[in-house]
Amino acid sequence: MTLSLTLLQARRIALEAQGLARERPTRSPGTREVGRTLAQLQLLQIDSVNVLSRSHYLPLFARLGPYDRSILDRFSSRAPRRLVEYWAHEASLILPELYPYLVATQSRKWAGASSLPTDTRQELSRRILELLGTSRPLTAAQVQDRIGHTEVKTYDQWGWNWSSVKRVLEDLFQHGLISSAGRTAQFERRYALTKQVLPNRSLAGLEVPAEDAYLHLTERAARALGVGTVRCIADYFRIPIKAATAAIHTLTQRGTLVPVSIDSWAQPAYRYAGSVLPRAATGRALLSPFDSAVFERRRLEALFDFHYRLEIYTPAEKRKYGYYVLPFLLRDSMVARVDLKADRAQNQLLVRAAHGEPSAPADTVVELAAELVLMAGWLELDEVVVEPRGDLHQPLAAHLAEEYGWELNRGTARLSRRLISPGNGVPRLGAKTSAITS
Repeated sequence: MTLSLTLLQARRIALEAQGLARERPTRSPGTREVGRTLAQLQLLQIDSVNVLSRSHYLPLFARLGPYDRSILDRFSSRAPRRLVEYWAHEASLILPELYPYLVATQSRKWAGASSLPTDTRQELSRRILELLGTSRPLTAAQVQDRIGHTEVKTYDQWGWNWSSVKRVLEDLFQHGLISSAGRTAQFERRYALTKQVLPNRSLAGLEVPAEDAYLHLTERAARALGVGTVRCIADYFRIPIKAATAAIHTLTQRGTLVPVSIDSWAQPAYRYAGSVLPRAATGRALLSPFDSAVFERRRLEALFDFHYRLEIYTPAEKRKYGYYVLPFLLRDSMVARVDLKADRAQNQLLVRAAHGEPSAPADTVVELAAELVLMAGWLELDEVVVEPRGDLHQPLAAHLAEEYGWELNRGTARLSRRLISPGNGVPRLGAKTSAITS
């Protein structure tokens, strides 16, 4: 039997599953809250782009507010680790118990050493494993220096000039023989033997049949999403559609997933049986382009009528909204998009552009202003600057000037550090219901 869901019900189920349906905790979040959120999400995608903050820090801020980022650093770089790095949706920090299931299913052939001569690959593999077995964690450059291997680098399809040592390291990483003990300040992996990284050494040698791994990952993805189509669920851990379809069939027979139809969705969908439908969604968040809530762009558009694409690789003159644009979630709708940059040299959070959606409610500007102030304080930036781009910039700047005493100058707005420090009355969701419109 297929149950019916309205689009609003599907949204709320999805937001609850992702930890975005409710207001953030009133007290400062600690280790327990971070751990609970990670258990919901299963993974945090990693990306080298640092225009605002490293991407893996942002999903926790969206759900918990101003948390201590060192908690996440400890989770992923100190034993016993509560997060380890591996391929998932993309390169991600994952729960350690997922590691053997992902090793059994993930394949990134472009990142490996298959193009190298067999004898070169085998010899480098032997020397690298021997070195890492007796050393502290090392970066690729340090490994290459220690084993004394030099050569002319070649470029791969992404334009990365990886050496043979780096390619073999990535090959060993993909096959689960080595792992990352953390990242350097320059975002380089520090490689170590997998058994030295995982909190439970038995996970390093655990071989899981692919069929069992796909089933396990499909269930975890469905739980994290709450509701979705086969494509949505498969995308979470980048599972092949055929494997996800078979796994969903099994999970449906077991009662773990429930077939549902969603208003305006052409494709059949599945709801995780343990998911919760809240009476209302009351959260507020700026979402990273790499947040798990927006992984699958077609799902995002189907759920929220919100067409969203990352424009980092689009030439500047062709960008519609900006370089690093974050969707702004207010209650159960995506109501705006904001192009943000942390100018660390000037200690400023730059709002490069702010665009509202046609259906944005009257309090969008009020709530967006509060969220920007909250983020600036968390990033320890001394000023926030709203630049004159997008239809929301003028009412946003005007509201910030009125509410917080900002200086207005030629269409920009600036907020001093003393006003964005913790404890200075940043309004919570719903604190004001009026808004200034352009």
